[in-house]
Amino acid sequence: MNLQKMEEETREKKLERIAQRIRSFPDFPSKGILFKDICPVLKDPEALTAVIDLFEQHVRQTYPQVELIVGLDARGFLFGPLLAQRLGVGFVLIRKKGKLPGPTQSVGYTLEYGMAEAEIQEDAIDAGQKVIIIDDLLATGGTLYAACELLKKQSAEVLGCMVLIELKDLNGAERVKPSPLFSLVQY
Repeated sequence: MNLQKMEEETREKKLERIAQRIRSFPDFPSKGILFKDICPVLKDPEALTAVIDLFEQHVRQTYPQVELIVGLDARGFLFGPLLAQRLGVGFVLIRKKGKLPGPTQSVGYTLEYGMAEAEIQEDAIDAGQKVIIIDDLLATGGTLYAACELLKKQSAEVLGCMVLIELKDLNGAERVKPSPLFSLVQY
């Protein structure tokens, strides 16, 4: 068996383990929403390691020039620092409005079940820095779109967006264009 085939089988096994750990809860947090729960992924050290392995492999192959990982409040904070540490780059937070100290920039956006506002510290990113945005899930794309807008205000170069789960039927990837999207599991 050649090396490429072995790597693909390993990748498929990792994706299978991750997908088996994602649970669905209908009508949460509101009626009509099918919530994808990643808590079992976090509880399983092998599944969590598989997530970070696959994200790391993608970034090293596709964006070796990345300088910062930007995590979205709150589940992007679970994967982002682990990935940043592996890559030897920094980690920056985008939080819900009112959660960061000091001068901030913010942008409002719509979620699949309401409105929100995200913010970043004004000095979090230097102009021209190459960044990747990470979160747990892409639904309608509102949160990732807001993150891209905030990073434009910071004059960052958004190389791409990464999520553990993409809900394909909601077409969220369209909202983050032209930034490329990488997702591990699609529903």
